[in-house]
Formats: sequence, structure tokens, C-alpha cells
Amino acid sequence: MTTSDLVGLRIKTVRRQRGLSQAQLAHPELSDSYVSLIESGKRTPTPAVLELLAQKLDCSLSYLVNGVTAEQMNDLELGLGYARLALENGEVHEARTRFAELVADNNLTGLTALRQEAEYGLALATEATGDIAEAIRILRRLDGEGLSADRHVEIALALCRCYRDRGELVAAVEVGERILTGAVRPAWTDGLVELGATLLSVYWVRGDLLRARQFSAELLAAAELLGTPRSAVAASWNAARIAESVGRAEEALNLVERAYAIQSENATAPRNLARLRGAVAAHRARLQPHDTDKLRELFTQTAKDIAETSAGVTDQAIAELQLATVELTAGNPERAAEHARAAEALLADQTPEMDAHMRMLLARAQGAMGDTEAALASVREAVGFMERVSTSRQAATKWYAVAETLEELGDEEATVEAYHRALACVGL
Repeated sequence: MTTSDLVGLRIKTVRRQRGLSQAQLAHPELSDSYVSLIESGKRTPTPAVLELLAQKLDCSLSYLVNGVTAEQMNDLELGLGYARLALENGEVHEARTRFAELVADNNLTGLTALRQEAEYGLALATEATGDIAEAIRILRRLDGEGLSADRHVEIALALCRCYRDRGELVAAVEVGERILTGAVRPAWTDGLVELGATLLSVYWVRGDLLRARQFSAELLAAAELLGTPRSAVAASWNAARIAESVGRAEEALNLVERAYAIQSENATAPRNLARLRGAVAAHRARLQPHDTDKLRELFTQTAKDIAETSAGVTDQAIAELQLATVELTAGNPERAAEHARAAEALLADQTPEMDAHMRMLLARAQGAMGDTEAALASVREAVGFMERVSTSRQAATKWYAVAETLEELGDEEATVEAYHRALACVGL
């Protein structure tokens, strides 16, 4: 039914409940034929006529327009506000429950904008709990509806990110490029720059550094043209990855520190600020890996901050893995194993590359503690996850690490196979 049909049906239903004829409802301001046309959906009443009919029917204008009373509308908007607040505060499971209850509320059926907002929030909360496959399902269902331009970009951004984190790189690229590299690309906005930055990270993961360098320069230019903090943060943050990948480590650190400084001055996105703090620490760790006391402090604070935002379990797991790496470098394998196990408890076997990385760190810690049998078991679990990962530059690095660890543990046959897998990922 169209909006006019629904409005007309509500007017007819309330009129009959009040025991009024069309002529009685119409008199004296309207004609009964006009009321008949409205009730049949053949005429769309003006706002002034709707307000008049609501007064004559002794019902709320909100009910005639949306199918809910003003009180129900207030309850729905209040519920959405509480759900958003729970997500922003890092209470991701509570947020998921609240959004799910809203989506299931029949009062949202005719409220397209509010329903889409609730379903989008449910997708983000579901992603934050680590259930990325379900988040993708919700986002894909939403993507098929009539959406505003801004909402369409937001959903594409979330989909691109989710596909990337699951290792489905072809799908991630398709989602981003469908909007950004079409025959007629829309003018750059903050949302499009953020989508571009996510697509850039996918190019980086799959090892397409030539395309990544070209696109990185384009994004930085677009952010400069827009002149907004949000676009500058997104472009600089992801350009840092590309700069580091081509050997410009100091430039990379400068770029990510610039992004962090801008975000710090515009503290409207605590999730991004916490993740950027971790990104700065990660770049410093690669430049100065043996400054373990400082790195431990930075990553511990990052983990604490992330847990208090909407970042979700994936980002929390990344912080734990970074702490595990620091403790291995510092010669504390027991602590490293604790952090690896903490990451394992957060992950839900939906991010195979990260799950593999976690088990590799655990294997290194177990090997350093002299438990060769447990270390081999962890490496073999890592291999199982790596077999689910798409061929990419990142995958080649992970396979190489698997091979080195297997060699240290004395499994020669598996070592050779892992080296072959690493070479295959780079086309050799």
C-alpha cells in the first residue's frame, strides 16, 4: 500500500470507530466527496487538511501520518536514543538487544526512516559483538531498500569493512568500487572519503600497492579540497599504511600522528580516537620494537579506551594481540600467552586472518615456554584458518610466519608446504 492508501485507511478506521459518516466528518470545511477520495487513497491531503481531520476525529496527527500515537512515537525515539548511547559507550551486547527489540516492534512498520535507523544500528551493534556474518546479512537486506544518499554510503562503508575483516576481499572491493569508480562518481563528501579510505585499506590488504598509492594520493587531495576534520582523519590514517608499505616509515608515522591530532581536537568520535591511538602505537612499535615499556603503556591504554567505545570485540582483540607481541619482544612469554588467550575469547572465528595471527602468537609464546607439542597444535590451528584466507600480500606474510615457526618447532614437511603457500600468494 502507498502512503496515501495507509493515511486514508487510518482516517476511515477512526471515523467508523467514532460513529461518523463521511458527510459528518467533512462538514463544514470539506466536501464529503473529498473525504471519500482521501479515504480511498486517490487524494493526498495537505498538512493543513490532515491537522483538521485529526482534530475532528479526536486523534493525534502522528497517528494519521505514521500509524502510531504521539506517545508511541516518543517511546520509539527514546528507545533508539538509548540503543545508540549503549553502542557509543561500548555496551555492545546491550545495544544489540535494544536495537533488535526496536526492529521487532510492529509500530516501526510504517516509519521507514526510523526503521532503517534501527536496522542500521542493529547491524553496527552486531558487528561490534563479533558476529560479522550476521551484520553483513542485515546490511545487505538494508542495501536493497530505498535509501537516502548518505545512508547508502554509510551502509556501503560498513559492508566494505565487514567483508574486509572476514577476508572476503573481492566482495569488499566490489562494494566500494560500485560507488567510487562508476561512470559518474558523486562529488566528494566526508562519507565518500571514509568509504574510499576503507576501500584503500582493502587494496593494501590484498597487496595492490600500485592502485593503493594512486588512490591514496587522490583521497588526500580530496580531503584537502573538502577541508573537514573528518575527511582529513580518514585520508591521512589510511595513507599512513600505504606509505609504510613502500618503505616510508617516518612519513607514515607523521601521517597517522596528524590524523590522531586532528581527531583529538574534534572529539566527536571516541571510537576513532581510541583506534587511532592504537594505530600510532603500532607504527611506533614497528619503528622502535624494543621500547617495550612505553609500548606496553600505550597499548594497555588503547585496550582500555577501546573497551569503552563502540569499537567492538575485533578492535579489542587487535589491542590484545599487540600487547602479546610486546610481551614476546620483552621476553615474557607467559604474559604474551595471556594476551593471546584474551584475544581468542573475544574473537568468534569470523576473522580468519586475525584468528590465525592470534594462534601464531600463542604458538610462539608456547614455544618460548618449552611446550613444543602445544605450540605445534596452535600452529596447525593457524594453518586451518589461513586456508580460509584469500590470496593477498598480507596472507603471504602470514604464511611466511607460519613457515618460520614450523621450522623452529622441527616440522620440516609442514614448513615446506607453508613456504609454498607464501610464494603462491605472491604469484610465484
